[in-house]
Amino acid sequence: MSYMSGISLDESEYRDRVYGCWLGKNIGGTLGGPYEGRKEIHSLSYYDPIPERSAPNDDLDLQLVWLQMLLEKGIRPGPDDFAEYWLRHLSPYPWNEYGYCRRNLDLGLRPPVSGCYENYFVDEMGSPIRSEIWACVAPGDPQLAASLAWWDSSLDHTGGEGMYGEMFWAAVESAAFVLDDPRTLIRIGLSMIPVWSRVSRAVREAVNCRATGVDWEAGRERILRCFGHQQPCNAPQNIAFTVLGWLYGGDFGEKLCAAVNCGFDTDCTGATLGALLGILGGRDGIPDRWKEPIGDGVVLHRFTRDLDAPRDLDEFTGRTVQVGARMIGEMSDSVQLSDKADFPGDGLSLLMRNDRALASLERDNMSSIKIRNGYEIALHYRGEPVIWPDLDKRLGVSLRGDVDIRICELSVPDGWRLREIARSKQGCDYVVKATDVEDKNRLGVQAKVNGVDLDLQYVILGPSAVAHSECGRNVPTCPNCHAWIGACLCSKG
Repeated sequence: MSYMSGISLDESEYRDRVYGCWLGKNIGGTLGGPYEGRKEIHSLSYYDPIPERSAPNDDLDLQLVWLQMLLEKGIRPGPDDFAEYWLRHLSPYPWNEYGYCRRNLDLGLRPPVSGCYENYFVDEMGSPIRSEIWACVAPGDPQLAASLAWWDSSLDHTGGEGMYGEMFWAAVESAAFVLDDPRTLIRIGLSMIPVWSRVSRAVREAVNCRATGVDWEAGRERILRCFGHQQPCNAPQNIAFTVLGWLYGGDFGEKLCAAVNCGFDTDCTGATLGALLGILGGRDGIPDRWKEPIGDGVVLHRFTRDLDAPRDLDEFTGRTVQVGARMIGEMSDSVQLSDKADFPGDGLSLLMRNDRALASLERDNMSSIKIRNGYEIALHYRGEPVIWPDLDKRLGVSLRGDVDIRICELSVPDGWRLREIARSKQGCDYVVKATDVEDKNRLGVQAKVNGVDLDLQYVILGPSAVAHSECGRNVPTCPNCHAWIGACLCSKG
């Protein structure tokens, strides 16, 4: 997009804030890591134990994978790109939503339905913790950051509170490159997500506690009473705890400890708040006593595989800024990089725009989306992505954008019956029926759109692929290396 007028970011300040983000992420995750999953109140005032380096953390690693994807695939990644990089670099991760995402991708499902099908964990923290990459490559453009976060979270949190949490934090952190008032930043983040979501309501309650003079411990108790969940990684309670730490703490360390001392998903609350504070204050805003024990190295978790990771935070920052410069230049209509920062009189109105975020939320969660030639082509499952023998199954095909479909055909396996029931310029609806149904069944979509021929493949499952998994239980793991059983590390070293 061409830049007309709006917000100017100082390039050197932008780089410094990105570095502060990744440094703060490491600090907060290392502080909270030893207490992850413990639900009681803690009393930390510093690292305990004092580390010798940054702790490995999936909070950071998944963002390293997305950064490599953006460098290799470009700044307009599609669902197939996210799926490809997850399968290539993150397959061993078995935990909660990660494991079910991997299972669904292995079955052939693609986002957004891959992020919700048989996935009990859509309300958890696996995607809110990876919001920073979208803020850092879309600084000062919160709605762009939130819309990128939607694509990310559609892998494993579709329609859940985890999706809303990632969109919220991506917007807050993006705006933090140009604003520093916590309540204004929170308002910006909340404008990107449904007001009825539990994340929205929990965050508003945390703000209300601080505004009405409720003390920190009583605020924590109120969050748990109203929004608490038995799963320690449930997103609404932990996002509210992060906000409590931000609003109730004093300096950098006090804020981090106030968040982590709430308990529950402590590595995530600490890492997210550390990253946000790093954006707000840059490298110099983080006291030396918090920097020195962990250094500036990038330490990968053993489940992150075959990744060309940066050696240190300087290299990590450089790669991030490289992508961010392209993203701002080509996809933002409100921000530019300059040798001097400038925030115009209508800057807050620019930051509060949410058209892109709301458009993302309008996508059909029960679909698989592919992007070809700039068009979004969705197969709509009209429910679960399963066809049952001898029962009618309604399916739809649609294209998103300014399109005029001249040809749209759905192809099904031999022996299946197919009947078209509706057609428009944007898509078609069908009813299919089959007696013989495999675990994975291939469906083809052939279309001619604005003169461009498209030929795409999708998957619909059969009943034998239904997992019947117990709620709250992870996918099967290797008893030795504890990775997902389908990507065991034992034979790989």
